[in-house]
Amino acid sequence: MMLEPKVLICDEPVSSLDVSVQAQILNLLEQTKTEFGLTMIFIAHNMAVVKNISDRVMVMYLGKVCEIAPSRDMENQARHPYSRLLLSSIPDPDVLRGEAEATPTIEGDLPSPLNPPSGCRFRTRCPLATDQCAAEEPLLREVDADHYVACHHV
Repeated sequence: MMLEPKVLICDEPVSSLDVSVQAQILNLLEQTKTEFGLTMIFIAHNMAVVKNISDRVMVMYLGKVCEIAPSRDMENQARHPYSRLLLSSIPDPDVLRGEAEATPTIEGDLPSPLNPPSGCRFRTRCPLATDQCAAEEPLLREVDADHYVACHHV
């Protein structure tokens, strides 16, 4: 912090940590962000952590952006099928064991990032995939104010 950076890149800063230690690290990052006026790029696979620390969320699949949205909108207004599947994987502490609805699963194998599928990279595992998805890559487009999605079926 002595060099007074403008951007702090946090790549999986709390993965494999105990929940209480995660909370301490996240609080420290929030304090640091405020104190130094930093922009943070927070890279993580844990959507529960991401949505709580971020102002904006970018979901990527095989190196391509699927969706960008304000974090307050992502939980209830996710539009891309991959974003919705990721969010559905977050356990709900208010639901009793046995009462929860079945969590949707992603079918198929993960394609090789070295040889990704044509068109939409998520199409081989997407429940909405059509021939258009194989033929052309979807462009990232604004679907609501400050909410962008790369999907032919949104």
